[in-house]
Amino acid sequence: MLNTKYHGEVKVDDSQILKFEAGIPGFASEKEFIILPLEEGSPFLILQSAATAELAFVVTNPFLFFKDYEFDLDENIVEALKIEDVNQVQIMVILTVQDPFEKSTANLQGPIIVNEQTKQAKQVILNHPSYKTKHSIVQ
Repeated sequence: MLNTKYHGEVKVDDSQILKFEAGIPGFASEKEFIILPLEEGSPFLILQSAATAELAFVVTNPFLFFKDYEFDLDENIVEALKIEDVNQVQIMVILTVQDPFEKSTANLQGPIIVNEQTKQAKQVILNHPSYKTKHSIVQ
Protein backbone atom coordinates (compact mmCIF):
# COMPACT_ATOMS: atom_id res chain seq x y z
CA MET A 1 0.00 0.00 0.00
CA LEU A 2 1.12 3.52 -0.78
CA ASN A 3 -0.02 6.78 0.82
CA THR A 4 -0.73 9.44 -1.80
CA LYS A 5 -1.47 13.15 -1.85
CA TYR A 6 -4.72 13.00 -3.84
CA HIS A 7 -5.93 9.37 -3.68
CA GLY A 8 -5.38 8.35 -0.04
CA GLU A 9 -4.02 4.82 0.27
CA VAL A 10 -3.65 2.88 -2.99
CA LYS A 11 -2.50 -0.62 -3.75
CA VAL A 12 0.55 -0.55 -6.00
CA ASP A 13 2.11 -3.36 -7.96
CA ASP A 14 5.91 -3.18 -8.36
CA SER A 15 5.40 -3.22 -12.13
CA GLN A 16 3.77 0.24 -11.87
CA ILE A 17 6.78 1.94 -10.30
CA LEU A 18 8.77 4.33 -12.48
CA LYS A 19 12.45 4.51 -11.58
CA PHE A 20 14.22 7.86 -11.84
CA GLU A 21 17.87 6.89 -11.37
CA ALA A 22 18.95 10.47 -10.60
CA GLY A 23 15.67 11.60 -9.04
CA ILE A 24 14.10 14.65 -10.62
CA PRO A 25 15.56 18.18 -10.55
CA GLY A 26 14.94 19.68 -7.13
CA PHE A 27 14.09 16.26 -5.67
CA ALA A 28 17.27 14.22 -6.19
CA SER A 29 16.45 11.73 -3.43
CA GLU A 30 13.01 10.92 -4.91
CA LYS A 31 13.74 8.00 -7.21
CA GLU A 32 10.45 6.09 -7.45
CA PHE A 33 7.10 7.40 -8.67
CA ILE A 34 3.82 5.97 -9.87
CA ILE A 35 1.29 7.39 -12.32
CA LEU A 36 -2.30 7.69 -11.14
CA PRO A 37 -5.28 9.15 -12.99
CA LEU A 38 -6.39 12.55 -11.69
CA GLU A 39 -9.96 11.50 -12.35
CA GLU A 40 -11.62 9.14 -14.78
CA GLY A 41 -11.60 10.42 -18.37
CA SER A 42 -9.28 13.32 -17.55
CA PRO A 43 -6.19 14.07 -19.69
CA PHE A 44 -4.38 14.89 -16.44
CA LEU A 45 -2.43 12.40 -14.37
CA ILE A 46 -0.67 12.44 -11.02
CA LEU A 47 3.04 11.64 -10.83
CA GLN A 48 3.12 10.45 -7.21
CA SER A 49 6.29 9.87 -5.20
CA ALA A 50 6.44 6.34 -3.80
CA ALA A 51 8.41 7.58 -0.78
CA THR A 52 6.74 10.89 0.11
CA ALA A 53 2.93 11.06 0.21
CA GLU A 54 2.90 14.87 -0.01
CA LEU A 55 5.01 14.94 -3.19
CA ALA A 56 2.88 14.64 -6.29
CA PHE A 57 2.87 16.50 -9.59
CA VAL A 58 0.00 17.01 -12.01
CA VAL A 59 1.25 15.89 -15.44
CA THR A 60 -0.20 15.47 -18.91
CA ASN A 61 0.63 14.36 -22.42
CA PRO A 62 1.96 17.60 -23.99
CA PHE A 63 0.79 16.66 -27.48
CA LEU A 64 -2.84 17.03 -26.39
CA PHE A 65 -2.27 20.75 -25.83
CA PHE A 66 0.77 21.61 -27.96
CA LYS A 67 0.40 20.02 -31.40
CA ASP A 68 3.76 21.39 -32.65
CA TYR A 69 5.78 20.27 -29.61
CA GLU A 70 8.82 18.30 -30.72
CA PHE A 71 12.41 17.70 -29.77
CA ASP A 72 15.21 15.22 -30.29
CA LEU A 73 16.44 13.13 -27.39
CA ASP A 74 20.15 13.17 -26.75
CA GLU A 75 21.76 9.78 -27.44
CA ASN A 76 22.95 9.60 -23.81
CA ILE A 77 19.33 9.74 -22.62
CA VAL A 78 18.24 7.11 -25.14
CA GLU A 79 20.99 4.82 -23.84
CA ALA A 80 20.37 5.59 -20.16
CA LEU A 81 16.67 4.78 -20.51
CA LYS A 82 17.41 1.76 -22.73
CA ILE A 83 15.07 3.01 -25.46
CA GLU A 84 15.17 0.75 -28.50
CA ASP A 85 11.94 1.82 -30.20
CA VAL A 86 10.02 5.11 -30.26
CA ASN A 87 6.86 3.15 -29.33
CA GLN A 88 8.40 2.41 -25.89
CA VAL A 89 8.40 6.11 -25.02
CA GLN A 90 5.80 8.04 -23.05
CA ILE A 91 6.31 11.79 -22.71
CA MET A 92 4.72 13.90 -19.99
CA VAL A 93 5.08 17.48 -18.83
CA ILE A 94 4.58 18.84 -15.33
CA LEU A 95 1.81 21.38 -14.87
CA THR A 96 1.67 24.32 -12.50
CA VAL A 97 -2.00 24.30 -11.61
CA GLN A 98 -3.54 27.73 -10.98
CA ASP A 99 -6.91 29.01 -9.83
CA PRO A 100 -8.72 29.56 -12.10
CA PHE A 101 -7.55 26.47 -13.99
CA GLU A 102 -7.35 28.41 -17.28
CA LYS A 103 -4.20 30.10 -15.91
CA SER A 104 -2.39 26.77 -15.45
CA THR A 105 0.91 26.29 -17.26
CA ALA A 106 2.99 23.42 -18.62
CA ASN A 107 6.76 23.02 -18.34
CA LEU A 108 7.75 22.31 -21.95
CA GLN A 109 11.43 22.88 -21.16
CA GLY A 110 11.59 19.89 -18.78
CA PRO A 111 9.62 16.95 -20.20
CA ILE A 112 9.56 13.61 -18.41
CA ILE A 113 10.61 10.72 -20.62
CA VAL A 114 9.46 7.21 -19.65
CA ASN A 115 10.49 3.90 -21.16
CA GLU A 116 7.19 2.07 -20.69
CA GLN A 117 8.84 -1.35 -21.03
CA THR A 118 11.67 -0.94 -18.52
CA LYS A 119 9.86 1.67 -16.35
CA GLN A 120 12.99 3.81 -16.36
CA ALA A 121 12.30 7.54 -16.45
CA LYS A 122 14.09 10.86 -16.50
CA GLN A 123 13.16 14.50 -16.54
CA VAL A 124 15.28 16.12 -19.24
CA ILE A 125 16.05 19.80 -19.64
CA LEU A 126 15.78 20.94 -23.23
CA ASN A 127 17.99 23.67 -24.65
CA HIS A 128 15.32 24.85 -27.06
CA PRO A 129 14.74 28.60 -27.39
CA SER A 130 10.96 28.19 -27.88
CA TYR A 131 10.34 26.10 -24.77
CA LYS A 132 10.00 27.65 -21.34
CA THR A 133 8.91 26.35 -17.94
CA LYS A 134 5.51 28.09 -18.13
CA HIS A 135 3.38 27.71 -21.27
CA SER A 136 -0.33 28.37 -20.96
CA ILE A 137 -2.29 25.16 -21.58
CA VAL A 138 -5.34 27.15 -22.67
CA GLN A 139 -4.73 28.36 -26.20
